[in-house]
Amino acid sequence: MFDLNYNFSCVDRFLKYVKYDTQSDEESTTFPSDPKQLELSKDLVTELKEIGLSDANMDEYGYVTATLPSNSEKDVTPVGFIAHVDTSPAVSGKDVNPVIHKNYQGGDIVLPNDSSYKISPDANPELNDMIGFDIITTDGTTLLGADDKAGIAEIMDALNYLATHAEIKHGDIKICFTPDEEVGRGTEKFDVQKFGARYAYTIDGSTRGEVETETFSADAVVIKFKGINVHPGYAKDKMVNSLKVASHFMELLPKDSLSPETTDGRDGYVHCTSINGNEELTTCKFIIRDFLTPKLKEFEATLEELVKKAVAAYPGSSYEFEVIEQYRNMKEILDQHPQVEEYALEALKRLNIKPIQSAIRGGTDGSRLSYMGLPTPNLFAGGHNFHAITEYIAVQDMHEAVKMIVTIAQIWEEKA
Repeated sequence: MFDLNYNFSCVDRFLKYVKYDTQSDEESTTFPSDPKQLELSKDLVTELKEIGLSDANMDEYGYVTATLPSNSEKDVTPVGFIAHVDTSPAVSGKDVNPVIHKNYQGGDIVLPNDSSYKISPDANPELNDMIGFDIITTDGTTLLGADDKAGIAEIMDALNYLATHAEIKHGDIKICFTPDEEVGRGTEKFDVQKFGARYAYTIDGSTRGEVETETFSADAVVIKFKGINVHPGYAKDKMVNSLKVASHFMELLPKDSLSPETTDGRDGYVHCTSINGNEELTTCKFIIRDFLTPKLKEFEATLEELVKKAVAAYPGSSYEFEVIEQYRNMKEILDQHPQVEEYALEALKRLNIKPIQSAIRGGTDGSRLSYMGLPTPNLFAGGHNFHAITEYIAVQDMHEAVKMIVTIAQIWEEKA
């Protein structure tokens, strides 16, 4: 049983971490994408050592790793817990001013420095389950950063609990705090063998009870429409404007299907993220998503057929069609290691938390890690409205996440 007299540290840690501006940069070609992420990472190393993880360090890429050594006489499988330090490029994470709304009693939560931002139960029905909770928001001017500084704080607090409660037996607990998850590069330099865990969990989910073992499979497609550029004063019967070819192609796309705004649930989609060009060359970038990996090829074939029709309508034009593999549905790997999910569900059962097993209409670092040889489902951290100024998290949910991490570590030792 969890020590009822334990003084949680996760909230104090979280309120400190959000003060660091760790916004990643999707246009950058460096790793990490912005070195300001390293300021928090350096201080996390210090905190890990203070807890007693003497091997804590940050490598040349900004990955923070550490080990809480086993205190069990059994041969226990090493298990990892992972979170990311960076915040979304979509909204500023600079000069964050968190506000704690104590003893929430229902209704709208108005953000104090910009009353146009309200967190309403109508749009956020999970608030109905938070009556009496203490809810952390921003002041209405920045992102909060619960994605994923809450996960970091909860992992740190769980480590502190295990380090100060030797009666809880566990195997080696491996920790990694990564940069650049928000720009899709969190695992780019991750060394699975060096990390040393056999299985892991990302603490990067939302609602209390979430256990996510299924994601989209994902490809990117880059389409280049090539025209023929001629001085516009002498272009008659000579110019082929690639912008018009690309526009014709976009008009051929289905209006009531395939796109993100027309799909939900288990439907995949084809989504244009940017168009950039001139008369000679226009580039269209797409992301392709579905839970069934073979469907990606079907979507890509459909897309290329429409490209061919557009090019055929403008004689003299041509195209290039490039498919870039991004990540695959981690369920295909996790199904081969059912104990990883089973132990997480067992932990929730012991804590009387109702499990929410859902498929993510997106990806996580666990998607790539699973295919890199480290099966890694995603568990709740408690935050809501990620990537928005209306992001929020309940103190009580953070405490439950700490308990979940501790209990999972305990279960792996028991089952060894």
